[in-house]
Amino acid sequence: LDKFNYLPVDVHAVEKGKARRVLFSKDCFAYGDPAFAARLPDNLGFSGFRVMNSRASETDWLAFQGASYFRSSGPRGQYGTSARGIAVNTALPQPEEFPRFSQFWLMETGAPDIVTIYALLEGPSVTGAYRFDARRGDAAVVMTVHVDLFARTDVPRLGFAPLTSMYWYGENDRRRAIDWRPEVHDCDGLALWTGKGERIWRPLIDPPSVLTNSFIDVDPKGFGLLQRDHDFNDYQDDGAFYNRRPSVWVEPVGQWGEGAVELVEIPTDDEIHDNVVAYWTPKKTVKAGDSLSLDYRLYWQDVEPHPPNLARVVATRIGRGGVPGQPPPPNEWKFVIDFEGGPMEEMAPRYDIKPVVTLSRGKVINPYTIKVVDTNRWRGFFDIVLEGKEPLDMRCYLKLGDETLSETWLYQFYP
Repeated sequence: LDKFNYLPVDVHAVEKGKARRVLFSKDCFAYGDPAFAARLPDNLGFSGFRVMNSRASETDWLAFQGASYFRSSGPRGQYGTSARGIAVNTALPQPEEFPRFSQFWLMETGAPDIVTIYALLEGPSVTGAYRFDARRGDAAVVMTVHVDLFARTDVPRLGFAPLTSMYWYGENDRRRAIDWRPEVHDCDGLALWTGKGERIWRPLIDPPSVLTNSFIDVDPKGFGLLQRDHDFNDYQDDGAFYNRRPSVWVEPVGQWGEGAVELVEIPTDDEIHDNVVAYWTPKKTVKAGDSLSLDYRLYWQDVEPHPPNLARVVATRIGRGGVPGQPPPPNEWKFVIDFEGGPMEEMAPRYDIKPVVTLSRGKVINPYTIKVVDTNRWRGFFDIVLEGKEPLDMRCYLKLGDETLSETWLYQFYP
């Protein structure tokens, strides 16, 4: 076991105010192959646990397994994005640390779809105590989390409420779409609700190298890695069922102060790698001996729990610039952004809705908006002229007169 650095976890059941350790026995599991089972040691131990679905006992809706990872299958019964207890030194030159939940205490609640979990986190740089109160409903799994964290050493980058997911390509990344399926991802964007109330949508990308973006904020209202495409036709995948994967939203409880939501995107060439991380990192540097407490809720559902009264971005597409049928201009790209909902849901077609576009460099050409025929979807168009291969930061939202109609679309484009 030491050869594989195997570390089992201790599980305790708490009943009538008393905790008892759940003893491991090989007889509790079915292995399929008796010869394989015979080779396993009697003291193998538990790797984690799963919470079964009382409505269909052969499935589970919550799992804690591996380091400090945990996840829920959400209302559609399909696992996707994972959460973690903490992220330590993610995307730094030094190795990332992966503290682990070493002990669990499972509380008796008396309800089949409600569970309370206490956990002990241990790692080289931090240790902590956690409480998770999870409730499974028809539309969402909602988990309230309380964290008491203690720093054993200085921690250059500490990430609270971290989410880990997979993004290979979507409709905005067709240049990288070497697979036959139209899209392959557990989530397709980072959504932000800032402390000042701005709603932001940042479509994910598969970057050429590790990419970290920081969204500085004070007392954020929420953030999440969302799966906005839930139509089977978006994926044509009847094996992995990406259309069923839940979005995960983090809702702070109380004031988190100054800090930033950080998004880390790692290049990938397959769907088997988790390559997206998002978390909150406090502005104040964490020093040895510091203690921190934090409360938040996690929502595992199709959409964010508090959708804005604004049109939301539902698709981002990129192609060559210019006019179809005419020679394409050099160094020109076309961006097409689809919006749905909010004040634009039942709006009649009109031509005075303007996409407000800003670029970190380059030039915007011919921005305009139309309503897509026979739908409630609106489509913003604009071209950009760009020299060089350096990445471009972009920003766009829809406006009618002085009224903002949509959330803010952010994008990082690599020519």
